[in-house]
Amino acid sequence: MPRAKKVATRDESESLSGRLGEFGSAVMQIADEKGLPREKVIEIVEAALAAAYKKDYGKKGQVIVSKFDEVAKTADFFLVKEVVDETMRDFTVPEVVEEGEEKGEPQPEIVEEGEEKLPRYNPERDLTLDEAKALKKDAKIGDMIEIMLENHQEFGRVAAQTAKQVIIQRIREAEREIMFQEYKEKEGEMVNGQVQRIEGRNVFIDLGKSVGILFPSEQIPGENYRVGQHLKVYLARVESDPKGPGLLLSRAHPEIVRHLFTLEVPEIFAGTVEIKAIAREAGSRTKMAVWTNEEGVDPIGSCVGQKGTRVQSVIDEIGGEKIDIIEWNENAEKFISAALSPAKVLNVELNEEEKQALVKVPSDQLSLAIGKRGQNVRLAAKLTGWRIDVTSDGEAAPAEEAETSPETPAEVAEEAVETVASAEQE
Repeated sequence: MPRAKKVATRDESESLSGRLGEFGSAVMQIADEKGLPREKVIEIVEAALAAAYKKDYGKKGQVIVSKFDEVAKTADFFLVKEVVDETMRDFTVPEVVEEGEEKGEPQPEIVEEGEEKLPRYNPERDLTLDEAKALKKDAKIGDMIEIMLENHQEFGRVAAQTAKQVIIQRIREAEREIMFQEYKEKEGEMVNGQVQRIEGRNVFIDLGKSVGILFPSEQIPGENYRVGQHLKVYLARVESDPKGPGLLLSRAHPEIVRHLFTLEVPEIFAGTVEIKAIAREAGSRTKMAVWTNEEGVDPIGSCVGQKGTRVQSVIDEIGGEKIDIIEWNENAEKFISAALSPAKVLNVELNEEEKQALVKVPSDQLSLAIGKRGQNVRLAAKLTGWRIDVTSDGEAAPAEEAETSPETPAEVAEEAVETVASAEQE
């Protein structure tokens, strides 16, 4: 008879091992599909087993953990208790009212201002130092002591359901966390997407694993979107959200121009030509300063390309927006003069303290230097970081005073061609 009992115990143990093996394999399969790391899956399995054990065999207030051996397909369970003293817990025992006695009015606890109320000592999750030293000789205050629990072989239906819910919830959380980290690494980069849907003026872009949103303020003015359209967008910000990472996209950000030129111009990708600064008014005009320290390399010509093919590809991607490419110069006067192109500059006076520049141009170049609605001088100021006042014949003409009629599509096309041609000549 004893032998038969021993055989039965072994069969039960092997049965549990088999079930845990199937359980672990199933979760591993799900993890492979979701792209989760193996260590995270083991953590999920342990959390599920601990929840199931506590449901059937634990007590309220207990902290139970499990350690799953993926090789042997077995699990051990531990009760975790913290070593505490009077500075960490309230050891006062509440009064017990015996049956038949009248319960008096509860006296309010007096807590001094600024003093935090200590949590009450709970023997299910706390240990005194003497109790802890009986289990572990070198125990000290603040240590977490793990006490091994009896390894039960059977779990009820409710416990199994609890484990299932824990697994589903933890896998979703892990998936969101992995996705958040993946897109967080791409923050500040350009990504490819497809328009999934349009709600009002908000455009939702499918990026593959998640969906980002393109708000009206981040759209190129006048650009139309349609469902199924493929777009290049700038991943401006990634926010953590319970439903998944919040991806804020942009088509109006100046950095998208940098990334587009990096794709189109091998010299920029290789680092031979460097984009020093970009000033942009989305949908209208962009000014970009480029520079190189390599002899024999024309930074402007590299960006423009043969017959303007490279710059034209970028222009087409951002909806026909005009792009002025100038050469960056560490000399502020030369840089400001170049930034105001296509206008010709006679003289630049700098006020270093206030970072202000007074630029003189010929009378016939004044409106060209200021630009339509002051756009040219405004973009030049953004590009250089200087406050620029344009003058002619001794009279200042701030950018804010420049008002002209809107451009027609023909004027836009003509000016774009002139910009490319002037860049090639330079």
